Amino acid sequence: MTMDSRQLRDALGQFATGVCLVTVNDDDGVAHALTVNSFASVSLDPPLVLWSLQKDAEIYALYESAPRFCIAVLAQDQQGHSSGYAQKGAHRLAPEHFETGLNGAPRINDALVNFECSLERALDGGDHTILLARVTHVSAINPQSPLVFFGGQYRELR
Repeated sequence: MTMDSRQLRDALGQFATGVCLVTVNDDDGVAHALTVNSFASVSLDPPLVLWSLQKDAEIYALYESAPRFCIAVLAQDQQGHSSGYAQKGAHRLAPEHFETGLNGAPRINDALVNFECSLERALDGGDHTILLARVTHVSAINPQSPLVFFGGQYRELR
């Protein structure tokens, strides 16, 4: 049986997710951000999380083997960050959006939380690579409403 990819995408869109930026520095020290909603907790001991990266992403090579990165869970008022850094060719991180984290990766200002991570393992996931990461530091939790994505749109929790 062949699965219709549009039908599957629409069905998966019925699962509400938070929205994250994954940030990294390139070899020249330039900060970049990528919008993802494929973030999940894996383990508390050891502290592990995962996210997935589309293999045909224009900046795949920058992320697939980055030894350190940061995952920022976005607040509702950061929808512009999500939309902006999701655009092709628009991944260079604006200086006013971040500070340098303890692990050297860019940490997003005013995010709900930033998870500073080191790469544990990259796993094949079909048209994506699943990146398993060890959390090395968590920033202070910023109690705001989260940015939520559901049914192909940003939504508010009520």
